[in-house]
Amino acid sequence: MARHARRPERPRLGGELWVDCGAERLGGAARMALLRAVADEGSLTRAAQAVGLSYKGAWDAIEAMNRAAGQPLVERSAGGRGGGSTRLTEPGRLLLDRYEQVAAVHQRLLHLLDEEAFDLQAEVSLTRWMILKTSARNQFNGRVTAIRAGAVNDEVEISVADGPRVVATVTRDSTDALGLRLNMPAVALVKASSVMLATELDGLRLSARNQFAGVVRQVQPGAVNSEVTLDLDAGGSVTAIVTQSSVQAMGLAAGGRATAFFKAGSVIVAVSA
Repeated sequence: MARHARRPERPRLGGELWVDCGAERLGGAARMALLRAVADEGSLTRAAQAVGLSYKGAWDAIEAMNRAAGQPLVERSAGGRGGGSTRLTEPGRLLLDRYEQVAAVHQRLLHLLDEEAFDLQAEVSLTRWMILKTSARNQFNGRVTAIRAGAVNDEVEISVADGPRVVATVTRDSTDALGLRLNMPAVALVKASSVMLATELDGLRLSARNQFAGVVRQVQPGAVNSEVTLDLDAGGSVTAIVTQSSVQAMGLAAGGRATAFFKAGSVIVAVSA
């Protein structure tokens, strides 16, 4: 019986982020998860349980981090009527906050490179990625797959490999100035503040040209607003900035489903110079 050749899987890109202090390894994702658990739980016993470590293993890891940092990142207080507690010091809190910010950027970069660099059937321009700096939180790297001309504005469709198709509305002058043509590489930029979220549309139809359903990957709270990232069913991800009250009202939490939508007029199109 003839055997069917197994379809080769697309290469995937991965990477790990860690922090060194001199010649000593302060920690990576696992140790930072322990710090986060300490901050959330206020108890080393509960923090160790949360990350799947024994009490001794958790404290050994913390002592190693304190030693590598040259200062305490975690401190314990003696028990009283309410028992003892474990908490992050100010340097520990600052380190954890900064690591989580850098880790988020690191994951976005890996995702971007994985989507384009390892599609071996498509051209790739690392220079374009290196020189493109923008405040827009969402960057969809793809190719122009449709240009629909209008009297004043054109509708431009940018399709991401293994990802969504984003529609932008640009002026006819912009289409000409950018030299937009079918199959050329292009980037769709969308500010997180322009992305809206919904959890229950109840059959409502929206006028927003771009609508993508997905699963909430994380909710990063801030002082007033939260940054919510969705892994899209179509592939890729999108991030929105919403108020804390909206997060609570919609019950947004990791693992829940939501729909992200934004107007075609909120999309900026960029191409290589």
